[in-house]
Amino acid sequence: MTTFLDHCRLMARYNTWMNAKVYDTAAKLPAGELTADRGAFFKSVIGTLNHLAVTDIMWLQRLRALDKAEPALTDVLSITPPKTLDQILSLDLGELRLLRERLDAAIEAYVGGLDAADFDVLVTFTRANGETQKKSLGSIFSHLFNHQTHHRGQITTLFSQAGLDVGVTDVNALTPNLI
Repeated sequence: MTTFLDHCRLMARYNTWMNAKVYDTAAKLPAGELTADRGAFFKSVIGTLNHLAVTDIMWLQRLRALDKAEPALTDVLSITPPKTLDQILSLDLGELRLLRERLDAAIEAYVGGLDAADFDVLVTFTRANGETQKKSLGSIFSHLFNHQTHHRGQITTLFSQAGLDVGVTDVNALTPNLI
């Protein structure tokens, strides 16, 4: 990996891989544990999974005005925009997983269609609190991937408290050994 573009493509793959592992593990939770308030910021595993879907929808829909948004984001642009960061899109894990897979596919396709210069493009958007901001596409993707990793870390802690192990979470599992 030599460029920020390479890094973002790796992170998009990592994001998809880790989200699949998290959903596989969530499916092993005993009845009621998925929605149990475990004291996390978004209360439960399902609350945190919903938050990640909500924020990815928000970020990806903010990119709609960029030339490279189509066709990678066509599916995401058809989703009703969430109104709050803690909005519950679904309490059904299977339904939420299908949405997560759509979002991850869109992220991979979008990043896969970028070139290095695209990360300097400025995106003007309105946050959920009504504040208008302008950020580079590179900083948006840095945040998106970091945000996912942060909340997946919270989820893996909740899994651990419930006696489940998601397994290897290191991004290095997706990079080649150069020896």
